[in-house]
Amino acid sequence: MKKNIFLLLLITFSTISLLKAQKEDPEPPEEKTGFDKSRLFFGGSFGLSFGDYTIINVSPQVGYRFSRYFAAGAGINGQYSEFKYRDGNGDVFQREKYGVVGLNVFGRVYPIPQLFAQIQPEMNYVWYQVKNYYSDYSPKENKFVPSVLVGGGGALPMGRNAAFIIMIQYDVLQQNLSPYGSQPFFSIGFTAGF
Repeated sequence: MKKNIFLLLLITFSTISLLKAQKEDPEPPEEKTGFDKSRLFFGGSFGLSFGDYTIINVSPQVGYRFSRYFAAGAGINGQYSEFKYRDGNGDVFQREKYGVVGLNVFGRVYPIPQLFAQIQPEMNYVWYQVKNYYSDYSPKENKFVPSVLVGGGGALPMGRNAAFIIMIQYDVLQQNLSPYGSQPFFSIGFTAGF
């Protein structure tokens, strides 16, 4: 039910933004040639959670809007997670640590200004460690993990050169220790330009 309400709100805001944009600018502006600083944008995702489940995510991106329909860019992935499992007395009996550091590139196609499809190849270095305090179970693993995220989303304008971004993505490679798991996932972010 919550997903349906959220999707309905996203479609409503996108439609209102599209109609407003059509009224304000009925003819598309001329496309400039050469490098234009005003076509640069930056954004990404940032997240924090602390407690028995600690999650830190800092993943900035920078891109360039080549035309009304195409944009591309690159970014850095940085994630750290730590999970503490407690027994009936409240004592920690197992701790899991998981980290990701990597690079990505992305390409976007905008059929209309508020909606886009995206592909994002990545190469991440992933490490995983488990420490069980009641047994000798303590596996560790470190390796490079490629991912290719495909998906789409909406850009809700928030001022002249800024937008609130919501996306659904899926890692089509499904490698062991992928930071994205085996299910489609939602991400929320923000972009701003110059």
